[in-house]
Amino acid sequence: ELLKDYKQGDKVIQLRLEEGKELEYCLDPKTKELPPLRNPDILVGENDLTALSYLHEPAVLHNLKVRFIDSKLIYTYCGNKQLVINMFLCFRDERNQSIIVSGESGAGKTVSAKYAMRYFATVSGSASEANVEEKVLASNPIMESIGNAKTTRNDNSSRFGKYIEIGFDKRYRIIGANMRTYLLEKSRVVFQAEEERNYHIFYQLCASAALPEFKTLRLGNANYFHYTKQGGSPVIDGIDDAKEMVHTRQACSLLGINDSHQMGIFRILAGILHLGNVGFTSRDADSCTIPHKHEPLTIFCDLMGVEYQEMSHWLCHRKLATASETYIKPISKLQAINARDALAKHIYAKLFNWIVDHVNKALHSTVKQHSFIGVLDIYGFETFEINSFEQFCINYANEKLQQQFNMHVFKLEQEEYMKEQIPWTLIDFYDNQPCINLIEAKLGILDLLDEECKMPKGSDDSWAQKLYNTHLKKCALFEKPRMSNKAFIIQHFADKVEYQCEGFLEKNKDTVYEEQIKVLKSSKFKMLSELFQDEEKALSPTSATPSGRTLLSRTAVKPAKARPGQASKEHKKTVGHQFRNSLHLLMETLNATTPHYVRCIKPNDFKFPFTFDEKRAVQQLRACGVLETIRISAAGFPSRWTYQEFFSRYRVLMKQKDVLSDRKQTCKNLLEKLILDKDKYQFGKTKIFFRAGQVAYLEKIRADKLRVACIRIQKTIRGWLMRKKYLRMRKAAITIQRYVRGYQARCYAKFLRRTRAAILIQKFQRMYVVRKRYHLMRAATIVLQSLLRGYIARNKYQRMLREHKAIIIQKHVRGWLARVRYRRSLKAIVYLQCCYRRMMAKRELKKLKIEARSVERYKKLNIGMENKIMQLQRKVDEQNKDYKSLLEKLTNLETTYNTENEKLRSDVERLRMSEEEAKNATNRVNMLQEEITKLRKELHQTQSEKKTIEEWADKYKQETEQLVSELKEQNTSLKKEKEELNRRIHDQAKEMTETMEKKLVEETKQLELDLNDERLRYQNLLNEFSRLEERYEDLKDEVNLMSIPKPGHKRTDSTHSSNESEYTFSSEITETEDLPLRMEDPSEKKAPLDMSLFLKLQKRVTELEQEKQSLQDELDRKEEQALRTKTREEERPPMRGAELEYESLKRQELESENKKLKNELNELQKALLEKSSPEVTAPGAPAYRVLLDQLTSVSEELDVRKEEVLILRSQLVSQKEAIQPKNTMTDSTILLEDVQKMKDKGEIAQAYIGLKETNRLLESQLQSQKKSHDNELEALRGEMQSLKEENNRQQQLLAQNLQLPPEARIEASLQHEITRLTNENLDLMEQLEKQDKTVRKLKKQLKVFAKKIGELEVGQMENISPGQIIDEPIRPVNIPRKEKDFQGMLEYKKDDEPKLVKNLILDLKPRGVAVNLIPGLPAYILFMCVRHADYLNDDQKVRSLLTSTINGIKKVLKKRGDDFETVSFWLSNTCRFLHCLKQYSGEEGFMKHNTPRQNEHCLTNFDLAEYRQVLSDLAIQIYQQLVRVLENILQPMIVSGMLEHETIQGVSGVKPPGLRKRTSSIADEGTYTLDSIIRQLNTFHSVMCQHGMDPELIKQVVKQTFYITGAVTLNNLLLRKDMCSWSKGMQIRYNVSQLEEWLRDKNLMNSGAKETLEPLIQAAQLLQVKKKTDEDAEAICSMCNALTTAQIVKVLNLYTPVNEFEERVSISFIRTIQMRLRDRKDSPQLLMDAKHIFPVTFPFNPSSLALETIQIPASLGLAFISRV
Repeated sequence: ELLKDYKQGDKVIQLRLEEGKELEYCLDPKTKELPPLRNPDILVGENDLTALSYLHEPAVLHNLKVRFIDSKLIYTYCGNKQLVINMFLCFRDERNQSIIVSGESGAGKTVSAKYAMRYFATVSGSASEANVEEKVLASNPIMESIGNAKTTRNDNSSRFGKYIEIGFDKRYRIIGANMRTYLLEKSRVVFQAEEERNYHIFYQLCASAALPEFKTLRLGNANYFHYTKQGGSPVIDGIDDAKEMVHTRQACSLLGINDSHQMGIFRILAGILHLGNVGFTSRDADSCTIPHKHEPLTIFCDLMGVEYQEMSHWLCHRKLATASETYIKPISKLQAINARDALAKHIYAKLFNWIVDHVNKALHSTVKQHSFIGVLDIYGFETFEINSFEQFCINYANEKLQQQFNMHVFKLEQEEYMKEQIPWTLIDFYDNQPCINLIEAKLGILDLLDEECKMPKGSDDSWAQKLYNTHLKKCALFEKPRMSNKAFIIQHFADKVEYQCEGFLEKNKDTVYEEQIKVLKSSKFKMLSELFQDEEKALSPTSATPSGRTLLSRTAVKPAKARPGQASKEHKKTVGHQFRNSLHLLMETLNATTPHYVRCIKPNDFKFPFTFDEKRAVQQLRACGVLETIRISAAGFPSRWTYQEFFSRYRVLMKQKDVLSDRKQTCKNLLEKLILDKDKYQFGKTKIFFRAGQVAYLEKIRADKLRVACIRIQKTIRGWLMRKKYLRMRKAAITIQRYVRGYQARCYAKFLRRTRAAILIQKFQRMYVVRKRYHLMRAATIVLQSLLRGYIARNKYQRMLREHKAIIIQKHVRGWLARVRYRRSLKAIVYLQCCYRRMMAKRELKKLKIEARSVERYKKLNIGMENKIMQLQRKVDEQNKDYKSLLEKLTNLETTYNTENEKLRSDVERLRMSEEEAKNATNRVNMLQEEITKLRKELHQTQSEKKTIEEWADKYKQETEQLVSELKEQNTSLKKEKEELNRRIHDQAKEMTETMEKKLVEETKQLELDLNDERLRYQNLLNEFSRLEERYEDLKDEVNLMSIPKPGHKRTDSTHSSNESEYTFSSEITETEDLPLRMEDPSEKKAPLDMSLFLKLQKRVTELEQEKQSLQDELDRKEEQALRTKTREEERPPMRGAELEYESLKRQELESENKKLKNELNELQKALLEKSSPEVTAPGAPAYRVLLDQLTSVSEELDVRKEEVLILRSQLVSQKEAIQPKNTMTDSTILLEDVQKMKDKGEIAQAYIGLKETNRLLESQLQSQKKSHDNELEALRGEMQSLKEENNRQQQLLAQNLQLPPEARIEASLQHEITRLTNENLDLMEQLEKQDKTVRKLKKQLKVFAKKIGELEVGQMENISPGQIIDEPIRPVNIPRKEKDFQGMLEYKKDDEPKLVKNLILDLKPRGVAVNLIPGLPAYILFMCVRHADYLNDDQKVRSLLTSTINGIKKVLKKRGDDFETVSFWLSNTCRFLHCLKQYSGEEGFMKHNTPRQNEHCLTNFDLAEYRQVLSDLAIQIYQQLVRVLENILQPMIVSGMLEHETIQGVSGVKPPGLRKRTSSIADEGTYTLDSIIRQLNTFHSVMCQHGMDPELIKQVVKQTFYITGAVTLNNLLLRKDMCSWSKGMQIRYNVSQLEEWLRDKNLMNSGAKETLEPLIQAAQLLQVKKKTDEDAEAICSMCNALTTAQIVKVLNLYTPVNEFEERVSISFIRTIQMRLRDRKDSPQLLMDAKHIFPVTFPFNPSSLALETIQIPASLGLAFISRV
């Protein structure tokens, strides 16, 4: 950061560094260049160096330091230099790939190459069960032990270069590998510098010397041997050589190097160690000897199996040959030591090549290689204080690789610009071709070296002079040191290197004496003699093999005498010449592949972790060409952003009106406003290209805009916070006030309560005193009042008594007098009235008599009589009323009089009684006073007794209460004990129940697991068997192609013999014809053993499945029986009387009808038997008429019965409505009258019973109608629901189609229309079948009637005379065609069987069948053919048809096995064929699902259980092939769609520091998304549904598909650090939710597919949860139960914070997790097995389709088949 603005002319710039340190930077007075600019924060830690805005050495170094030190990231991209490569992305362009790993010693080349190989082996798997990927990985420990050593810079330094080609098949699975080696450092075998070691294998041998099998090698400590003690550092810290030896031996065993060969290798290596301890004694200056019986040499000879004398002789002598003779010359001690070391190096080199050769043999594959990935682990550029021949070759190789690297980077840049249509300007880059020409061109350094080696007296000095004379001052890259004449300097691309000429010639020749080699060749040790026998053929795997590879390192053997033809030309090649040839071959291989580079940088020279040495890093960056790559990128447009990334990043610089729907145009408009110079950027097709510094400028503008926005946000937030703080303080103050005031109020209220309580106490005290005084006064007053009132009352009583008695006397006297007077008056009045009335009556009588005699008078009098009578009647009524009222008044008066009289009497009696009581009371008062005195005395006594009794009662009460409390306590304790015992019993019962249930569940699960394991093993064996069968077929085809058939010889079809041997298991089917073929084929020798094992496993699985099926059937049967009983009890209503009566009526009616029909039949028989006259049988005769009448009456009776039923139902309904209760008065009166009319009780009861039965009958009819109505209503509701579902499905399909592109939308709509029409077609076919059945039934009835009529007509015609026949007119007769009743069989000729297989299986196209025909049609046709063969009892035909069918299906799958539709189609038809064989097998377990008609179609003659097993095996193979096809289709989509693609845009916009999205040169058009996966899943599901695959099988396929998706996604997540972030976890969870939604839409949630995604879901959750405290650790341990401990720890280690607010997971937290999970027993394997296939089952699924209704379409070309 600038502390002071810079002005032109300033010499010093004041800066502040990141760590806060202030610095004054002095400018160069000459150049006045400013310091390099820093990249913006978004680019600091960028994982691609070429994406930096400012590209210079400080920026690159700072970026590496930030990633390495701060983020702990060891991998960084630089253009196309990458480590973790998506293998499927690499193979997308169908080119082979190469990974070039280079760097200094100790930089990590070997480990990086090892990780790359491990990655390939992990993600691809092998194509066979031989575990090729394990063998590829096992080659690493072997090659490290024999080719790696400890140096001062590296504890595991590779001392040779190697190029490993990993071969893949078409499915990109590892099938093999091949290794080439380069320039083994043989000098290390005999010499090591200080602090260095020999090759690891020697120290591993010495550390394992105590093993029993190594006793014969006579090994000891490493310090004992000369070849292992020179460095003085035989032990590496942290490395146990004995354990490493175990790993090496295990790897050898895995690669097929058996124990005998291993002991041979160790024997040779031990011999080399002992050879190094051989000492020499000088005789003189030119000769030397070896001591007699020298122990090291003796051990060496014993181990090598050579003669001691010969070896000791030729170690001290050599043979010289001249033109005329040959003689032996002794050699000096120094020459002998050199010869010994040369021999040791030569033996080790031969052994190294032998081991490499055997490793390659073990990794070789016979399967044709489709492509390969090569991993080159080669030495980087080296420069030491003393550089010799090895450094020269290494740097020469690096020059070639750097040239290829520069050309490739330049080409990539050019391709990027051309692809994006950016104007291309030529970029100048360093070309090191002159340096390469200096080394390898004609008269170059290597040519001059080879020429000098051929000179008899050539030396290093003379070679140096030739170099000076040839290249000095002629080549600018060649220099001569000032102070030396035995050295030269070459200007390499990385640095100048000075090479010392001493030793160049000897190392280039690499000679060893031929006599010593001959001694070794004559060895009794077979393995040693093989190493040296015929050296021209003992080539390493990297030499001139048939594949064209050349030898990498070879030692030229110096012969004693060169005879013509003795040595080949290959022997004359020097080490330099061989290295140049192998290097040219390597470059050709790399140029033919797509290279990827891994440049390993060593951070420091002290082997410290995460310590960064800037100077050493810059040196290596220059040496490996990284800075050159950056310079090439910086020369053009180094910064590249896609339009979406640019828009997402710089959206803040736009206004809302600037945002257009076209992102590209939006970005263009923004850049034209922000950057005026258009040369600073270019617009490509998919990206924007920026010059250096432009991204930093944009970041500055963005930061300023964000700073202003941040200030505004801070202002608003701070105001909000202060307001919130003020409100919080105000609320706190109010709360405090409220509590203080409340306290004061409570104190005041307490005071008031106390005052009020005192007043109350005073009030009640005063009240008590006054009330007591008042009670005393009141009691005295009451006593006085009572005495006084008693005296007054008595006096008053006496007075009232006297008055009352006087009144009574007066009353009686007055009453007697009144009665006497009344009787007298009454008697007189009555007498007078009688006299008067008598007189008046006599007068009236006289008048009446006179009037009666006169009629006219009578008539006159009669006039108005009616009115008088009415008046009189009215008067009589009034008098009656008056009389009644008077009578009532009289009655009332009498009652009142009587009551008064009674009352007075009672009063008199009461007064008498009171008087007597008063008298008695006075007496009693006296007596009571006496008794009171007595009672007072008794009261005192009673009170004393009462006190004693109360005291005793209180005591007794206390004791009783105490006893009761004790009893209660005891009762409570007993209750508690009882409850505790009950609880324990309940808990024990519950525990026992739970344990039993758990045990039962566990045993069930264990049985299921055992069954699945057994099934999985069986299916794996079946898979291996099919693979071997395919391999056998391929080999047979290759043999047939290679061999020319003899004329006239007809070759038997190979499939016939193979299938006969495969499928003919029983003795009935075995053919003796194939025995010679089986005996001749050597590859089939092991077949019986495999077949026996196969059959045993097959039998075991069959038994287990049968046992499981029987148990399941028994369980289902019991459940069905219980359910049937329950439903029968529920549905069976109690039989009521009305229903019984109704049934009896129906029975009587039927009986009467039966009698009627019998009578009619008898009449008919009688009429037919009348044969007395010929007119009887004539057409007009009675018999004929009766017959016709009966025929017509039958049909009419049927119609009449139908109409009667309808009328009866309508009447019953109307009657029920009429019988309902009526509330009107008329109905009740009519009913009452009817009841009154029914005088007889029997009639009433009978009518009531009849009415009741009628009601019940109508009720039953109503209930039946209600049931039918409910059923119809339910059917309509179901139809409505189905229509709703169909409508919803149509809407979903419409919504999905609208989201698709137009082409896909049209295709989807067509597919949907085809499916709909197919379903409608099936429905119409079902309706047509039902109608056909009805027609056939009616036709049968018609045939029966026609047959009866024909018989009757024949009987009648026999009785007609010939004359009558002639006279009768001949009428035309309609002869109906007889309808054929099909039996569901298909007939074909034996010769048509190949045509049947060809048309129905081999040439059938699944797409046409699936769209146009019913699902499983081929399976139905084949089974119907099998049924006919079974019907004919032709076992040969059955066997031939089934075998041909199986062979045909296999051929189709072999030919089109990569087509999903084909495999799905034949899996569906194979399962349907298998289900048909089960359904119609005749077994009870399968027949119970059939209809009676289907049971008639069961097989009758053959038991095809064995063929069912064969078909089941075939279905398993097809299922596994279907899974492989699914995997191949989905594999390229999974990683891109589930991990890399951003389904939720913007979530991953903030990348983890150092892991931002890399600007790749790979186009984005071909990337897959989650929608691609879902569309592919929809395609799979629709295809399987169209083919009619069983729903359970579809669920298993979907479960397997989801498992593959989850496993591949999780494995890639565990291998990629850039994917382990919080945002990626959210992305994964969203993607998984979309897959779950797909399962719900397809109704597949119960398929178990969701559970297979559980590890991936938990991994995503693990990325998002908190990872700090112990509670978090506990939550993680409980949550991640589907992940292994290794996976959890790996995710936590890879987790990278998304922003600065998150933290990296601490080591202590990870250790806490490990401690909590240490008891968990799970697999230590990190990655999931993506190749795992769940065992498949085929549940029985019977078909409801009737075989006799199946029609064979003409499009199948099966006209030669006829229906039976």
